[in-house]
Amino acid sequence: MSEALEVKNLVKTFPVGKKGFFSKPAGYVHAVDGVSLAIKSGETLGIVGESGCGKSTLGRVMTHLLPATDGQVLLNGVDVTRAKGEELQKLRRTIQMIFQDPYSSLNPRHTVGRIVGMPLVVQNINPAQGRKKRVQELLELVGLNPEHYNRYPHEFSGGQRQRIGIARSLALEPKIIIADEPVSALDVSIQAQILNLLQDLQKQLDLSYVFIAHDLSVVKHVSDRVAVMYLGKIVEEAGSEELYSKPMHPYTLALLSAVPEPNPEKVRQRILLTGDVPSPINPPSGCRFRTRCWRATELCATTEPPLVQISTNHKVACHFPGPTPLPN
Repeated sequence: MSEALEVKNLVKTFPVGKKGFFSKPAGYVHAVDGVSLAIKSGETLGIVGESGCGKSTLGRVMTHLLPATDGQVLLNGVDVTRAKGEELQKLRRTIQMIFQDPYSSLNPRHTVGRIVGMPLVVQNINPAQGRKKRVQELLELVGLNPEHYNRYPHEFSGGQRQRIGIARSLALEPKIIIADEPVSALDVSIQAQILNLLQDLQKQLDLSYVFIAHDLSVVKHVSDRVAVMYLGKIVEEAGSEELYSKPMHPYTLALLSAVPEPNPEKVRQRILLTGDVPSPINPPSGCRFRTRCWRATELCATTEPPLVQISTNHKVACHFPGPTPLPN
């Protein structure tokens, strides 16, 4: 499979403590710090991690909703981070985003028809059958009634609103969708419906997904590959089955130990991490996970572990990778 999207050494920082327009910031939040990823055509890459690890910021920088501080996002060989004007507008037809909150991501003053059809207006696209007909086709594609064209968002449930958001993301016929926790704000029963819809659309339209979430069971269900993020960096990346069966990074082990086990006869050792996540303004030296890691040594404090290939489809950023030893 060819690569649909490639991220190279992507960096995104935010200034903090700036008191005046001309004053220098007191520091920077290192939200995304040197991330490199590749998404192949037709696959789903899951990105997981605790809240505040930078995964949503990564998604927004990949779609150029936020400007990158450094690095590249290559889409069809073109660097999205450097694109402007008409070139950026053209690239936006290829990559779109589904937002987390279906309540705040839809304008309550606009009808469903206007919300879903707005990308066509912005891009000045006039389908042969007309914009209204195209919007109604999109609504039907995501399981909504085409007659809902003139209704407003407040008339719909959370799951229906997310379907409207999905229809809007498909209006320009993109090839890559960044889904930023698309089901976390929904009831569990509705989550399954939306996940099944996304998978059906992927097969039908040959889409590539970057699926951002904190629910590891959901990510396992939908992803071909999974990247684990901690404090702005990728610490482990592998095929979905391999990551869940053979996690090698201590942080991944701790995350997976928190996933509920449906089999009552199967006992899983719970790994409780001590301390809080360090501040992204002043991250620890060396390995960023070392302040909470039971394997940490002096080497971890002085040398940052690179993300290295340990098997065919498995990368880890750890000086002492492996499923054991576990903490006492």
